[in-house]
Amino acid sequence: MTTRNQNDYLHKAAIYDLLANYYKYLNPSLHVMYYHKHLRNLNKAVQLMRSPAVPEIPLTPAMVRFLHGSPGVEKVDIYVNGNRVLRDFSYKSNSSHMQLQPGKYQVDIYPAGDSVSTVISKKIVVEPGRIYTAAIAGPVNNLRLLIFEDSPQTPVGETKARFIHLSPDAPAVDIAGKNGDVIFPNVSYKQATTYLALTPMTVTLEAKVAGTKNTVVTIPDVKLEPNNAYTIVAVGTAKGEPPIEVLILQG
Repeated sequence: MTTRNQNDYLHKAAIYDLLANYYKYLNPSLHVMYYHKHLRNLNKAVQLMRSPAVPEIPLTPAMVRFLHGSPGVEKVDIYVNGNRVLRDFSYKSNSSHMQLQPGKYQVDIYPAGDSVSTVISKKIVVEPGRIYTAAIAGPVNNLRLLIFEDSPQTPVGETKARFIHLSPDAPAVDIAGKNGDVIFPNVSYKQATTYLALTPMTVTLEAKVAGTKNTVVTIPDVKLEPNNAYTIVAVGTAKGEPPIEVLILQG
């Protein structure tokens, strides 16, 4: 942009200089007018040349972590834009957050040690400053990479939590305190709740078939500490192996 403006001003200055010289003896008033226009454009070009270039402000990187929530594939290798970022990544594992510059990425996931046939191939978009969990989910014949946005910031002294349902054959569930109120109602497979602000505590939670008192899984002694956010994730299968389990992730 700056180079084009400099050239524009220099081009105009040259034209006005020619006109000023042309009218120098034919019409002195036009000569003076064009001469002043020549000087104004020349001065603007010189000012732009002297102005320091404005540095580009780099965009804040995004942060992405991976979660292996599918029992259908025991271990996988994960590639981002053709570069392997995780090797032998096993079921129920979650990675640390990795930095990615904002933009589009190709994520390819292979069975561990096999770089020929992908089990998941997906394009993702990450935005500046955003934090994500990319979760492998589903049965082996219908694997998916689900993207959830994280929000780990909490007010001082408080805590918060959310729930993600990654058990493909389990019904929608209510998450409730043991013998208490429902915290997250009617959460279906592939859904994530919003974060809920909570008082720091240690609590036993239950996942119940939505709208009933039938407990699917009990989550004992969940420690919700101050100044932390938590993601509670249900994985496994309701009707086979491995059975439903719950993972507690920070963030």
